[in-house]
Amino acid sequence: GMTLARAGSRGANPLDILEEFASAQGWPSMRAADDELVAEPSRRWCAYRLHFLWQPELSALHMHCGIDIRVPAEKRREINDLLAITNERLWLGHFEICSEDSTPTFRHTLLTRGQLAPGAEQLEDLIEAALEECDRYYPAFQFVLWAGRPAEDAISAALVETVGEA
Repeated sequence: GMTLARAGSRGANPLDILEEFASAQGWPSMRAADDELVAEPSRRWCAYRLHFLWQPELSALHMHCGIDIRVPAEKRREINDLLAITNERLWLGHFEICSEDSTPTFRHTLLTRGQLAPGAEQLEDLIEAALEECDRYYPAFQFVLWAGRPAEDAISAALVETVGEA
């Protein structure tokens, strides 16, 4: 893993670590502000949009990972069923449809009050968990949106496919 001098110091900004991590991975990234970072990891199915917000007064790091798929209004109900089934299976974070642009998004917030700032390993685990869940469920979104399959069916098919290629 990456070990950085400032990892784990009190009051450190975890976005500094995340920015270095993105750069080490070769991901395009942009520091929109001191408390905001966007990175675009390319993965097996598509490029995701990782968005991090750091709130020092809450010691909270908010992450959302956008999947580049549009959910048309007429598929919204079936996708909501898919989200309900999917979210039941997750032990960290959840999927939702972003109301602004109708794209599926994986979200999680890390609370670190009373601890040192999150270190590199913790941040790497957070990103890896998000990307793995997006990779795992991406085909389920596709099965619902493009193949018109019901949610239950789409999840079973997606998970079989993912396991089959592991």
